[in-house]
Amino acid sequence: MRRRRSMASGGIGTGYGPHPRGAHHENRAAGSVLFWLAALTVTAVLIAMLREVLLPFIVGMILAYALNPVAEALVRAGLPRTAASAAVVALIVLTFVLVAWFLVPPLVAQIQGLVETLPAGLERLRGAVEAIAKERLGDSFAQFKAGIDKSVAGLQIDWSAIVPAVLASLWARGLAVVNFVSLLLITPLVVFYLLVDWHPMLARIDEWLPRRRAGTVRRLAGEIDAAISAFIRGQGLVCLILATFYAIALSWVGLRYGLLIGVATGVLAFVPFAGWALGFMAATAMMLAQSWPDLVPVYTVAGIFVTGMVLDSALLAPRIVGQRVGLHPLWLILALFVFGYLMGFVGMLVAVPLAAAFAVLVRYGLVVYLGSDVYHGTQAAGEAGLDAGVGGASK
Repeated sequence: MRRRRSMASGGIGTGYGPHPRGAHHENRAAGSVLFWLAALTVTAVLIAMLREVLLPFIVGMILAYALNPVAEALVRAGLPRTAASAAVVALIVLTFVLVAWFLVPPLVAQIQGLVETLPAGLERLRGAVEAIAKERLGDSFAQFKAGIDKSVAGLQIDWSAIVPAVLASLWARGLAVVNFVSLLLITPLVVFYLLVDWHPMLARIDEWLPRRRAGTVRRLAGEIDAAISAFIRGQGLVCLILATFYAIALSWVGLRYGLLIGVATGVLAFVPFAGWALGFMAATAMMLAQSWPDLVPVYTVAGIFVTGMVLDSALLAPRIVGQRVGLHPLWLILALFVFGYLMGFVGMLVAVPLAAAFAVLVRYGLVVYLGSDVYHGTQAAGEAGLDAGVGGASK
């Protein structure tokens, strides 16, 4: 009885909520869910409205969030917070310089080479596919060849002209207000000040929380932080490892543009299976066109991707990411498409954090609903339902 009275007096701040006693408590819980969903929606709208000037700040916030553990480790080692933050910024700048010096030139060269040789490569790939199909299909080959001819006719594009036009369009739209120079200058400052003021900023936000709901907000914020941290820090590290593996392995077997395909496959690995599948199809098709009629290099490339998938699913993802993301792949893909369409590149950067926050709030709202009279139809059943489901929102 004492424990039940204590829970009732604490409001839903003691966890996902006490057992609601009547419509008044349920209305307050539902109002809390609606408030935070509305706040999330307003945040998304503001980002969409200001997307052209927010890019350096969004990138800076993501970097500061991802590298805050590094700053914390330096502080624990004895450095002042300001010096630790400056060291992290110096690390970011050094990494950018090294990537720009050693990685960008060969990537640009491979992109240019791919654009120039793509039509001839498609013709070689077509010849290889037709040769295999003629041997396998027999009398049905004529119908298959007609379909191939129709598909190839739709791909007769002047790639050397369209790719620069697309890049120019992206440049004009994405950096109309905030150009690349401002991105380089402002982002390090954003990272530095966020890292220096990290703990005072969190303490101030905590002071602003409604006292009766502070416990619930902290719990929800902790779940959101766990999901975003697992994705940005964990999945980011997995993508870096896979990009390095694929780039080195594909270049080692002699695949043209192996560096480009390997890096792209690793970067796209944050979308489960989709990035791997795109990289697999591109690499095997490229190697087939390059080495036909010798199929051993094609099998080697396929073996590299199978090895990468095993490495990702059996070792990297369980040990680095774990099960904390809580985002279904379809939900992730939908978020990337929707936010990318509404906000451009900035939307793709904030898609995962906003999707993770929204998913946590929806799970919490679902628990409140399943424990309410609206779902059960009676007050007693609602209390019993919340008893059973209150611990499952974070699962």
